[in-house]
Amino acid sequence: MRTFVAGQEAYGDLEFAELALGIDVDLFRGPLEYETADERAARQDAARDILADLRAMGEGGDEIAGWDALYADALTHTVPFLRAVRGHRSGAGEAA
Repeated sequence: MRTFVAGQEAYGDLEFAELALGIDVDLFRGPLEYETADERAARQDAARDILADLRAMGEGGDEIAGWDALYADALTHTVPFLRAVRGHRSGAGEAA
């Protein structure tokens, strides 16, 4: 079964959420692959600007933008599992 949102086919859960909500998960959560410090700073700066716009729109009465702001803000407090695992090295602690 194929899923379409606004005439575009969604190829997975994240893409469906992005198309349905208009929120780019990687922008707020961070990509699963490596990004440089400059790339991270630029991404976080853009995410802050978009989040501020969504909050302002929500406070102005746009209920959808308000919910999108809550979702986007929650994404900024998550760490992708693969990135978290990549930063952990087994046997590198004090007990090793």
